[in-house]
Amino acid sequence: MLVPLLVGLFIWLAYRNDNLPYAATVMRTFTPNDWWTGFGATAKDWQGVAVHTIFDGLVFFGLVWVVGALGSWGRIIGYYLARRRPPVRAALTGLAALVGLAAVLPEALHLGWSAVPVVNPILYLIALVTGGWHIAGSPIVVYAVYVLAAALVVWPCAKIGGWESLYRQWRSGKAPNVPDPATPSSPGIPRSQWPELRAAGAHRAADVLTGELAAGRMNDADCARLHRVWQASERDAGRRAAFVDALVRQGAAADAHPSGDRDLPARSASHDLLEGQVRVGRWVAAERGSRSYHDAGLALDPELLSTSLLAVGPSGSGKTRSLVAPVVESLCLQALTGACAVVAVGSAGSQLGPDAAYDVVIRLGDPASRYDLDLYAGATDPDEAAACLAEGLVGDMEGMETRRAATVLAQLLGPYRVAYGRFPTVPVLRELLEARPETLRALLDLLPADGAQAMRRELESRLRQVGTTNDLGPVLADRLAALDRPLFAEFFGGAEESRSFSLRSAAQHPMRVRISLPEGGHEEAARLLNRLLLAQFQHITRGGAGRGNSAFLVLDDAAGAVTPGALRALQRLRTQNSGVVLALRTLAEVPETLHGPLLATVGCRMAFSGLPTWDGRAFAEAWGTERVEMTEVAHHTVFADQPMTRAIHALRKLVTGKAVTTEAVTVREVERQRWSASDLAHAVPPGHAVLSLSHVRGEQVPPMLVDLRG
Repeated sequence: MLVPLLVGLFIWLAYRNDNLPYAATVMRTFTPNDWWTGFGATAKDWQGVAVHTIFDGLVFFGLVWVVGALGSWGRIIGYYLARRRPPVRAALTGLAALVGLAAVLPEALHLGWSAVPVVNPILYLIALVTGGWHIAGSPIVVYAVYVLAAALVVWPCAKIGGWESLYRQWRSGKAPNVPDPATPSSPGIPRSQWPELRAAGAHRAADVLTGELAAGRMNDADCARLHRVWQASERDAGRRAAFVDALVRQGAAADAHPSGDRDLPARSASHDLLEGQVRVGRWVAAERGSRSYHDAGLALDPELLSTSLLAVGPSGSGKTRSLVAPVVESLCLQALTGACAVVAVGSAGSQLGPDAAYDVVIRLGDPASRYDLDLYAGATDPDEAAACLAEGLVGDMEGMETRRAATVLAQLLGPYRVAYGRFPTVPVLRELLEARPETLRALLDLLPADGAQAMRRELESRLRQVGTTNDLGPVLADRLAALDRPLFAEFFGGAEESRSFSLRSAAQHPMRVRISLPEGGHEEAARLLNRLLLAQFQHITRGGAGRGNSAFLVLDDAAGAVTPGALRALQRLRTQNSGVVLALRTLAEVPETLHGPLLATVGCRMAFSGLPTWDGRAFAEAWGTERVEMTEVAHHTVFADQPMTRAIHALRKLVTGKAVTTEAVTVREVERQRWSASDLAHAVPPGHAVLSLSHVRGEQVPPMLVDLRG
């Protein structure tokens, strides 16, 4: 604001001291020469003085306009005046009007200083137009010009100060309509005064929350949670009244998360919970990237993650530390606000936050685990349970139809549920898949003769398949054997006490769930569980467009999880208010035929440093090409025809050692890959990644380099 003012004062002083070049030339260009003496701007008679005075006014107001525009005076004045009460605002603008009148009309007010060039330029202009002072010097014209100048000063002040509305309220005898200092219409007012509540008349609740915030008893998670609940109760008067009452009684603890937690035990990333964002890095000012993103911060939010995110990078590239951990932490914080549910899956050693940051922690294979995982995701329909289980067991097998495998499983799960009232445990299911006909006939005898005809037909069909060449039972049993180990004896419903947790609960409530997969010699079991959890998540989130909260699944190591069936379901997640985050060490952990479909399905793609060239080729094809301008400069030797010219060229070559050449510049548009496989493999520094983003609304950010440490 001050720098343009200082520059403007310098230019005005230079002009007043006749140090501004070409000012005299401009005045003499538009006026007759006989009004001036010599070659300068010295007036010969009153016409020259008039032109000089008019030019002074034009220069002055031109400088004022430029300085005001460059210094944003209008916005700054409006910002400070909008924070004042109407009487105070009117008084301040009235004082400004008096100062302006004293500057513009010192002669009319009999003050002893020179006037701002407003009145005199107008009078001189009238004199030049009328040809003398017989009209411009008359008292009527002079006082009319005074009134006009005063109006030019008073009218903007009255407009900004709201004099008219204040006068009408005074005439009507009503109290001034004082806007609350925290109403949303007042620009620059902090949200700490809870303008939404005050605008709805809940002043007491707003005062309670303001006091809670000032006393440090409220954090950003509380603010985001209360703001979300207030918006959700907009169309329900009863719910809003109950919420306001809870605010008055409980303050910031009103409508807290069912766990009672209002914050995480610790934070490692920067969050903006009101926007739902977590900062993960900074865009790098590199050649391959839009200039509008250079050095801007990079943040992720649920509307980006709802398009699903794929991150590929070797071990040690920072996938967990720089991406997965901050995203999981952000989703856990937003779960505390009621905005989403998160299921974080990783090995027991993954740094995904302390156990206290989650509502449910499932440590598969650890006898001390408080919770168990429901193998069937709380399903009651045998077909649904069989579909999820088949995807987990044989979804990655080439040439194996998961539909046939699901049919075989459903032929056993349905009758067993009718006979025993529950689905079988892993050892029992494996035994049924490997069973001889007499074992299945024993199960058939347990089914009631009346009311279970459909299940009897299912089991009889299974009996006819046992021992045939097309029997998938042994294949499924062999895959299921990875979970039928002593390590998992007390899991998947095998324990005496019921402590199973169904993933379906996470789709219905804003829960924070952590699932630790076994390590060591149980890699095949971990890969099977990855597929199973992804299949369960995709099934339980169907029809989730109307849910009050979104749901996210984060796989810190998604090896073996991506199957053709999972990809088909992944395409529908963004319309179901859900998303997944998949982290891979290499695309080789996904079948080669699925590389292209996987990169095409996910909306956000991230390639970390150290990526192999063959992985970079898949990313380069997914990101496509762009048109760029390429400039080519060619140097051509000049061959002279004339003897004198050849002699001069020879002398120049002798002196400089270089032949005489001309430059030919060619500018053309070419298509090139946004990021080539070689660039992704060798040009991405450590601690960096190349990231492209897609929003659920369809907006996209092209692949650019991001510094994950910035």
